[in-house]
Amino acid sequence: MNEAADSQEVRDFLAGIRVGDVLGGTVAGISRRRDLAVLLDGFPARPLGTVFATDVSWLASSAAAVEVGQRVTGEVLAVEADRGRVLLAMTSTEHAHLWAFLKARRPGEILSGTIASIETFGVFVALDDGPAHPVFPGVGFITHPELSWRRFESASDVVRVGQRVACEFLQFDTWNGEARLSLKALRPDPFAAFAEACHVGRRLRGRVTKVVPFGVFVEVAEGVEGLIHRQEGSAARLFDGARLFDGAWLFDGAGPGDELTVVVIELDRARRRLLLGGDAGSVGGPVRTAAN
Repeated sequence: MNEAADSQEVRDFLAGIRVGDVLGGTVAGISRRRDLAVLLDGFPARPLGTVFATDVSWLASSAAAVEVGQRVTGEVLAVEADRGRVLLAMTSTEHAHLWAFLKARRPGEILSGTIASIETFGVFVALDDGPAHPVFPGVGFITHPELSWRRFESASDVVRVGQRVACEFLQFDTWNGEARLSLKALRPDPFAAFAEACHVGRRLRGRVTKVVPFGVFVEVAEGVEGLIHRQEGSAARLFDGARLFDGAWLFDGAGPGDELTVVVIELDRARRRLLLGGDAGSVGGPVRTAAN
């Protein structure tokens, strides 16, 4: 068979495959990275199926036990006609009940459960409905940005193990076989309320919460922080006729708990970004005062 005819047969075969289909086949090869090349049922000419090592099994022992010649099944994740291959996930058929449960979830759906584990990379939630996860402490997972609208140092500042929570479902993470959740989505956004009542040019009093190399974070309302940015090479800037100092004198000795008088320079509701400038009031006196 010439290359053109082979390519046409491949395209014709792939044209009948859809994402979500479950296909069977035989393992024809295993790469050094443990990716599988699968000879799909219905196309004996050459392997068109690919199962990446991470999609073979959530259990390392099961993934390592796969051999050439073994019969496998997997759900279609993608059809790459230009590359002449089908990406499959054997994890979907290995734990079909879990996969079916996660596929049935819809963005915006409210799921309840219990905090099962707090890790440095996020929080696992054992959901009230649905099966257990074969590897992780819970099928639900909350990343740090989805825990709270407010700044926090550790996830344990927001939740605790054993705590009951209700979360919004964001998406089905097919890589880890888990439900990505948001806890903050069901909480009021303090920035939205602040933005409604504030405007560029407004003077505010705030408390320093964090000092970083590029500036100072100041809390100007409960749960709302803005950044006074250190402008490299610039001692001052003009804003609405007021002289706003960004020079080193504003930052020297400033630390968490100190109070500042600031002016709103930029208020971006869509990006939830608040930029502030130090309000000198008149040219000549420092704006920082100690909290104590």
